[in-house]
Amino acid sequence: MTHPQTCVLIGTRATVRTLAAQLALLAAPPPVVGCVLVEPVSDDDRQHPVLGSMDELAILHGRLGFTTALVSVPSTMGSVVLQVRAMLTTLGIAERVVTPLEEIVGTSSRRRIVPHANSTADMAELIGRTPHSIDRASVAGILRGKRVLVTGAGGSIGSELVRIAATFAPEQLILMERSENALFEIDRQLAQRFPSVPRRAVMHDVVDADGTMRQLAELRPHVVFHAAAHKHVPLMEDHPSHAVDNNYFGTKSMADAALAVGAERFVMISSDKAVNPTSVMGATKRLAEIYVQALHARSRHSSRRGTRFCMVRFGNVLGSACSVLPIWSQQIADGGPITVTDERMTRYFMTIYEAATLVIQAAAMSSCDAGAGVYVLDMGQPVRVLDLARRLVLSHGFEPLVRTQTTAGRAMTEGAMEIILTGSRPGEKLHEELAYAAEQLLPTDHPGINSWNGPADTAFVGGQAALETMTSDLQAVRRQGDRAAALETIRRYIPTLRRGTVNVSTPSDPLAKPKHFPNSQQIAA
Repeated sequence: MTHPQTCVLIGTRATVRTLAAQLALLAAPPPVVGCVLVEPVSDDDRQHPVLGSMDELAILHGRLGFTTALVSVPSTMGSVVLQVRAMLTTLGIAERVVTPLEEIVGTSSRRRIVPHANSTADMAELIGRTPHSIDRASVAGILRGKRVLVTGAGGSIGSELVRIAATFAPEQLILMERSENALFEIDRQLAQRFPSVPRRAVMHDVVDADGTMRQLAELRPHVVFHAAAHKHVPLMEDHPSHAVDNNYFGTKSMADAALAVGAERFVMISSDKAVNPTSVMGATKRLAEIYVQALHARSRHSSRRGTRFCMVRFGNVLGSACSVLPIWSQQIADGGPITVTDERMTRYFMTIYEAATLVIQAAAMSSCDAGAGVYVLDMGQPVRVLDLARRLVLSHGFEPLVRTQTTAGRAMTEGAMEIILTGSRPGEKLHEELAYAAEQLLPTDHPGINSWNGPADTAFVGGQAALETMTSDLQAVRRQGDRAAALETIRRYIPTLRRGTVNVSTPSDPLAKPKHFPNSQQIAA
């Protein structure tokens, strides 16, 4: 038996050591070039057979050309497994999963957080999604040897953008973040995992327009990824002035400065909630999109070599800070119940890693040079949130028991866990949209990215004068704390924003299955 393909082992120090010993017992083991660890790698580790960490996988693959990965990761590290699989798919490396020997024979010293759990859920399997890949050659063309700035660099998407960008040998990575702890942590990670990549940590709040202009005049970035934003829908309903300040004026501040210093590309991270927005968060994101679209038109009109602006919309990101899976996981760890707002609610989901790779891919799209404007990531089919909750509960070894708040706590059977339907929160939609109509989405050269070709907004059609009027109106309410005035001003430009709050709904049939969401049956319990 021959093995024409070379392999790399991926796992923890303990699991790859055991896996290597298992392979050595084979009569004709596959040729192994070394090990890649899912744990931080110290200088003492960097000797054969340890090649490096997962953040270096793309570089190692380019240098060594291995075609297969044998992955052995403890089931308690479900989010790590997800990231590994996404990266292997992106790089075109065949994957073979080997359950750690200690788990097979039941001698693992690591205790699961949840009793009776059989395994930790693989997030990609929870939503039935195969990640899209990335064209590394085209991305390298815009990042290699460039100064790359990421705002919100300590957040879930921002930090992943930073880690991916580091694999493309930039001239400098600039980490901009207003949270001291978040900035410290991502800077520490980069220092450990990418010591050869020049970096600069900048503690700065992007809503400070004068300070932002000074920072960019000094830093002179070639590429700007603007990920800083307020994202929590219910909180922004209560604090619309903060949403205007951060989501609109923070974006305006960065976009204006990028144009002024001659940045080559500016990419704004937007949201599916910016489509027909009914929430403050979505409405302020759409206002920011309008401004960036106008700035792009101005840039392209004034100079053929002006800054290329584009925006990327996508849905919910699995595993991001304060998102539904970490919340549910903590609720399960606490013994339950877990909460779902409405049994009819659906959402688009993708993983943090895939979202970040496609954002970077969108920046490299050739159509960005022509000013396509808004890119929409292929999120697949919408997933019913209740189905996702059921699947997660089952993956932890419990039987899901769906109830309303009025029936919670009744007649619990052993091994069951309640899923409580709490009713919709202010600003929430039952179903999100990625574009105003399907026919407004056009395919691009990359299968994971579409281009939005929808109509321009009234403020944008009105030209510079209308844009300045909108900005002036928003300026008047951005910091005054008058919630009613802020909502009325936002609604003047985004009429889909609802008046008042969403009535809390009480679902009548919590066990009902959806009739029109193709992905629901795939992930149903």
